[in-house]
Amino acid sequence: MTEQPRLAEQNAAAHLPEPFLKWFAEKGWSPRAHQIELLATAQAGQSVLLIAPTGAGKTLAGFLPSLTELAGRPGRRPGQARRGIHTLYISPLKALAVDIERNLGKPVEEIGLSVTIETRTGDTPAHKRQRQKLAPPEILLTTPEQLALLIAAPDARRFFEDLRYVVLDELHSLVTSKRGHLLSLGLARLRSFVPGLQTIGLSATVAEPDELRRWLVSQNPPGGMAELIVVTGGAKPEISILDSEEHVPWAGHSARYATPEIYNEIKRHRTTLLFVNTRSQAELLFQELWRVNDDTLPIALHHGSLDVAQRRRVEKAMGENALRAIVATSTLDLGIDWGDVDLVVHVGAPKGASRLAQRIGRANHRMDEPSKAILIPANRFEVLECRAALDANYLGAQDTPPLVDGGLDVLAQHVLGCACGAPFHADALFEEVRTAAPYAELDRPTFDRVVDFVATGGYALKNYERYARIRLTKDGLWRVSNPRIAQQYRLNVGTIIEVPALNVRYVKAGSKGSASRGGRVLGKIEEAFLETLTHGDTFMFAGKVLRFEGIRDNECFVSNAPGSDAKVPYYGGGKFPLSTYLAEQVRIMLDDPQRWKKLPEQVADWLRFQADKSVLPKRDDLLIETFPRGNRHYLVAYPFEGRLAHQTLGMLLT
Repeated sequence: MTEQPRLAEQNAAAHLPEPFLKWFAEKGWSPRAHQIELLATAQAGQSVLLIAPTGAGKTLAGFLPSLTELAGRPGRRPGQARRGIHTLYISPLKALAVDIERNLGKPVEEIGLSVTIETRTGDTPAHKRQRQKLAPPEILLTTPEQLALLIAAPDARRFFEDLRYVVLDELHSLVTSKRGHLLSLGLARLRSFVPGLQTIGLSATVAEPDELRRWLVSQNPPGGMAELIVVTGGAKPEISILDSEEHVPWAGHSARYATPEIYNEIKRHRTTLLFVNTRSQAELLFQELWRVNDDTLPIALHHGSLDVAQRRRVEKAMGENALRAIVATSTLDLGIDWGDVDLVVHVGAPKGASRLAQRIGRANHRMDEPSKAILIPANRFEVLECRAALDANYLGAQDTPPLVDGGLDVLAQHVLGCACGAPFHADALFEEVRTAAPYAELDRPTFDRVVDFVATGGYALKNYERYARIRLTKDGLWRVSNPRIAQQYRLNVGTIIEVPALNVRYVKAGSKGSASRGGRVLGKIEEAFLETLTHGDTFMFAGKVLRFEGIRDNECFVSNAPGSDAKVPYYGGGKFPLSTYLAEQVRIMLDDPQRWKKLPEQVADWLRFQADKSVLPKRDDLLIETFPRGNRHYLVAYPFEGRLAHQTLGMLLT
């Protein structure tokens, strides 16, 4: 968007305190028009949704209302009770919350504000979380799961009584999942604590902004929407697909063939961020890069199973521009501005146009400079997926899933959480829940069935006392049956499905965990993978080749191991479905030989070979092939609709 600096400065004078104007002037900047518009909207008492491209200053805009209000708030007098939280920032990623703390702390310090900012995530030590309950910071940076825990505490109403703003970052990625449903119920709870609460949503471009506007505000009365500010423009990204001179395999997901070419790109750029879709791919790619790292470039690994201390070390090194490359999963792909990244390499198909746009935005994290990215297909079919994603990006196509009604399983969890915090009346809670956009159409009989399910465990379990989690007492209030229920809830809150995992800890070689237990923890690995190992097996983890020494006291003990013949851990969450939009574009490409001209010659030859030996499906066709092998005949179906559709069809056929 073309902005008029004079107009922006005039607006700034009307809304920004003098220390802020001085800070902008010292930096040689002028506040952007959308930042001032958002500030004015918030100061007028309105909730607002800001939609802006990468590098447009969304984060600063989102916090300006809080910072300006806190700057003018008188300090706490001696003997005066501590104030509660003023602003709650909610991020979909723990790493993003840490990044915001770093990036927000700098201007706060430079402006000279006495504002306390802290993070509260699953990585925050218990003693710090407890201290935050007694002495809350003015700005708390957290995640949806931590909000669910906070509102389920007996002192939740007191803790949030001074809350003014809730800032929701990367809103487009939160609202489409069950995490978003739980978060919407949490916001409804906060609005019941603080009726004048204002929300500020920050989002990338979305197809239906009105859905997010409704999501941000109470739906009582129905149809209410937050104000909308849209920033257009921004430099178009420069995206290319690797046209490798190497033989691109027909199958597989390692992309080993491209390792030398990826390494050359790393050498040609200051800092390269390499995205993969799964933790297993991250471990494998990191090892492959170290194998060819003849220049001993500083290359790091970052994914969610690594120990928090290791992740924070990598993030700190990124912020200091001390790394030449970082191999990462989705732990770093939302809104994070780490150091001087000038190239994003996506190894494997991105599986979605919106996901690709989000990850590309990590390079040249400035609005007026183009992001640069290279897509590395792992096999020939992924070349088609990458081509479809690239075309979608240039067209500005959005494939974010549409919003759906809130899940009843999420509602059941919230009902129990409310009872853990304080006894509730069903009528009041029903009205509160219906203010959340995903549950605006919820009817009373369905709500009552959910409450009954929480109270009895459902028809199959109602005869078992231990499943009676809440009870209706004589005063008409629902209460938790016993303190143990509340404890279990706090240990299991959230909608992210987790599988049993064990800490991976160093010991001396050959000790089998019986001694030398003082070694550091590298992270966690799922128990299902570890059960396949025997003593002496080697596997890749945390960027190392490790020797399995044994399991003892719910910990996996390992030592360093030489050699390259190592297994790669697999993870239950490592399954990315192809978006519906990209799946359709792939089918169109298969059906149109003219579009093959844009593909590498070896991929076009592969398609012609398929057409000669079998058939290529039309846009609306389902290809089924049968073939004999040994004494059996096999059937293969090719819907080209992505994993979710394939999985459903597979269950129907079996």
